Amino acid sequence: MHTNRADLSLTETVRLKSKLMQTENGFAYRDLNKNGRLDIYEDPRQPVAARVEDLLSQMTLAEKAGMLFIDGVRVNPDGSIEENTGEQAFTGFGASVKSKVTDLQMNHFNVWQIPGAQPLAIWYNNVQQLAEQSRLGIPVTLASDPRHHLGKNVVSMAVEDFSQWCETTGFGALDDPDLVRLFAEIAREEYLAVGIRVALHPQIDLATEPRWPRISGTFGEDAAVSARLVKAYIAGFQGSELGPHSVACMTKHFPGGGPQNKGLDPHFEFQQGQIYPGDNFAYHLIPFAAAIEAGTASIMPYYGVPVGQTDEDVAMSFNKTIITTLLRERYGFDGVVCTDWGLITDLHMGDITWPARAWGVEQLSGAERVLKVLDAGVDQFGGESCPNFVMELVESGRLTEERIDQSVRRLLRQKFELGLFDDPFVDETRVPEIFGNPSSMAAGLASQSRSMTLLKNSEDVLPLQGQPKIFVRNVAADVAASYGQVVDSPEDADFAILRLDTPWVPIDTQNQFAASFHHGDLDFKAEAKAEILALLEQVPTIVVIYLDRPAVIPEISAAAYALLADFGASDTAVLDVIFGRARPEGKLPFELPSSMEAVRNQKEDVPYDSQNPLYAFGFGLTYPQ
Repeated sequence: MHTNRADLSLTETVRLKSKLMQTENGFAYRDLNKNGRLDIYEDPRQPVAARVEDLLSQMTLAEKAGMLFIDGVRVNPDGSIEENTGEQAFTGFGASVKSKVTDLQMNHFNVWQIPGAQPLAIWYNNVQQLAEQSRLGIPVTLASDPRHHLGKNVVSMAVEDFSQWCETTGFGALDDPDLVRLFAEIAREEYLAVGIRVALHPQIDLATEPRWPRISGTFGEDAAVSARLVKAYIAGFQGSELGPHSVACMTKHFPGGGPQNKGLDPHFEFQQGQIYPGDNFAYHLIPFAAAIEAGTASIMPYYGVPVGQTDEDVAMSFNKTIITTLLRERYGFDGVVCTDWGLITDLHMGDITWPARAWGVEQLSGAERVLKVLDAGVDQFGGESCPNFVMELVESGRLTEERIDQSVRRLLRQKFELGLFDDPFVDETRVPEIFGNPSSMAAGLASQSRSMTLLKNSEDVLPLQGQPKIFVRNVAADVAASYGQVVDSPEDADFAILRLDTPWVPIDTQNQFAASFHHGDLDFKAEAKAEILALLEQVPTIVVIYLDRPAVIPEISAAAYALLADFGASDTAVLDVIFGRARPEGKLPFELPSSMEAVRNQKEDVPYDSQNPLYAFGFGLTYPQ
C-alpha cells in the first residue's frame, strides 16, 4: 500500500511519520521510505514501542541531543512566538522559543510567568505549528510548575485565570484523598486547555526541617499522609494510565529534599547539604515508593547533597547511587528522570552570577557535568539549553550514542503516550469555557476555608454571630464589610481580625531571588512582636496566621482570643470561616515548635521531634455543634 510524497502537504507529511493506523489485523505503522513513498505494514510489537523505535532510527545525533534539554521560554501577550523586545514584551523568565526549536532542535519547554490562559493557548498552538515544520515534526511537550495554589511564597506560580486552591500543605491538613483527586482532575482540565502536558509536581518532600523555605509545596512532615495523598494526586492528573487526556506528573524531589542543614535551600551556594542526624534517610523515601507504585510518569531529583549517605558527596542528579542503584534498580523506575533546573551552566543576571547547582562537582566543566549526570542515570536536563555538550561528548568518544538512545526512548515514549504525535493542538475557543468555571472556582474557595486549622477558640467565640463591629488589619476592608461593621480603630471594635504571615529573615546576598526565599528564624522579633501584642491587649482579637513554614508564636497564641492557621486562603475564605459560613476542618500537617531553641535542637530528618511543641502535629479544634 503506497502513496506519493508529492501528494501530501507538509502538515500531513510530518503527522504521518511514525504514526499508527488501525487495520483489520490490529495495528500497523507507516513511514516515508527512501523513494518518497508511504509504506504501511503490519507490526507485531506494542504500538508505542514500535513508533518509538521507528522514529529513533530516523533521528540525527543533533535531534537526539536537543531532546535531552528542557528550558524556560517566554510567552508574548499576543500569543506570538517572535522575539519581542518592545513595550509589549512580557518580562517573565525565559527566552524566545523560536531559536530553541529551530537552532537547538529542542522540543521540551516550561513556562514560568504567563500573561493569561488565552494568550498561552494561542502561543502553544503557534509553537506546535513551528515544531511541525522541523525535519521530523516532533511535537513540543510543555511543562509548568504549580499554577493553582493561593500562596505568597516566591516559588508560587499562581495565575488568576486558573482556579485557586489551598496550598499543598492545606491538602495535608485535610488528609482527604477524594479532595486531592478532585483538585487534580480540575487542574488537569485547565492544563490541557492551554497545552500544558507535564506537571512539574507534585512535591512530596517531607517537611521535617521547619526552617526550609519550600515547605508550602509539600503535604507536610508525615510520610504516611504524603504517600496516601500522592496516589490520589497522580491518579487525578494522569488517569489510570498515561494517555491523550493525561497530564504527566514529574514527582519531586527524589529522594526527599526536606532535611536541609539549618533549612538552607540548595538552590543557592550557601546551602550546607542534606543531613540525616536521626539516621532517617529511608523515611523520606516512603512517599516516593507510593508515587512509583501509582505510576508517576517522571521523577525529579533535588539539588541537595545527601551528606554521608552514598559513596560520594555529590548532588542527587550527579549521584549514581541515588539515581541508578536506588531509583532505577531498587524501585524499578523506568520513566523519565529530569534534573532540577540549572545544574550545568551559571546564570548571569547583570553583574550577579548565580552559579550552577553543581554541588560536589563544581570543578567539572559543563561537558563533564553533563557526562556525570547521564552516567548517573538521568535522562533530561532541566533549565538548560546546551545540547552542544552532548554532541561534543559523543563526537569525542566519551559518551556513546547508545546511552543517548536510552533516554531519548523514554522521552519519545512519553510524547507518544500523551498523544502529542496524533494531535498536539488545543482548541483555543474552549479556554473561556474551561477557565472561570463556577464549580471549579467554588471548589477551590472551599478548599481554602476547609483546610484552615482552628488552634484556639476562647469561650467558643468563633464563629462570630450577627454583625459585630470589627477592626481589621491585613484584611481588605471592603471584603470585611460584607460580614460585619468595619470600624477605623480598635477602641471602637467588638473584635479585631489580624492576618499574619510566618516570619522569615532575608539572606544577605546580592541574588534577589535568593534573598526572597523564606529562610531563617520563625519567630516574630521584638518590635514586630510588640506591635502585634499591643493590638491583642487592646481588643479581643482573632489572629489568622499563614503557615508557609511552622511559625514560632507562643506569646501571640497566649494573647489571641482565637487563633486560626491558613495554608493559602483569600480574605473571603478566611472570613467565611470566622463568621461560620464555612467550617475549619484542618489538622496541623506539621508541629508548631514552642521556641527557636527547640527548632535548632530538633533533627532535620526526623518528623515532629521538637521538644514540647506549642501545637503538636495533627492538632486542630472544631466548631461547637
